[in-house]
Amino acid sequence: MDSLSRTERAGLCDLLDDLGPNAPTLCAGWTTLDLAAHLRLREANPVAAATIVLPRAHRLTDRGMDKLKSRLSFSEIVERVRRGPPVWSAFGWPRVEPAVNTIEFFVHHEDVLRASSPEHRRDLSRRDQDEIWSRVGWSGKAFARGASVGLELVRTDVPASMRIRDGEPSVAIRGLPSELTLYLYGRSVVDVDLDGPPAAVSTLT
Repeated sequence: MDSLSRTERAGLCDLLDDLGPNAPTLCAGWTTLDLAAHLRLREANPVAAATIVLPRAHRLTDRGMDKLKSRLSFSEIVERVRRGPPVWSAFGWPRVEPAVNTIEFFVHHEDVLRASSPEHRRDLSRRDQDEIWSRVGWSGKAFARGASVGLELVRTDVPASMRIRDGEPSVAIRGLPSELTLYLYGRSVVDVDLDGPPAAVSTLT
């Protein structure tokens, strides 16, 4: 059975092929062409991959994306994303690939789906939701560092919760693992409920 990272990669590439290079995404200012270029650059250019997570290095990343878009057609970029990382890329190592790509491709798949159809929601399997839940803790704690309140993630499909930031007052973010992940990644089209003191919820939002 294929891993979730691989099925999300394949599903996203199919969707990109269907929509073409000019469709909107939930990544502010990015079209589907920009998103495809980002995904390819991330896996094929070690320097660019490092700068993606550095707030002051966006210009270098943008230049890399522009160069890629000038050299390859949209369909060629998507095909390279579909084929996966180059053989020399650490993004393709068996133990690394699921860790770095599962959430990445899931979130970007939803970025395209929900931008083109905001009401659309996929019915992910329990297995897929469990996989996302098992990986959201690490990224959730990273995204929660800047919060000024305590944060707890609460699943609404099964009894499970996870504290990602200590502190009082505290806010519980309730939803499916898929929706909790999208919320933590700052997506605007998402189904979660925030439960806590009104002032704390207001601070978080």
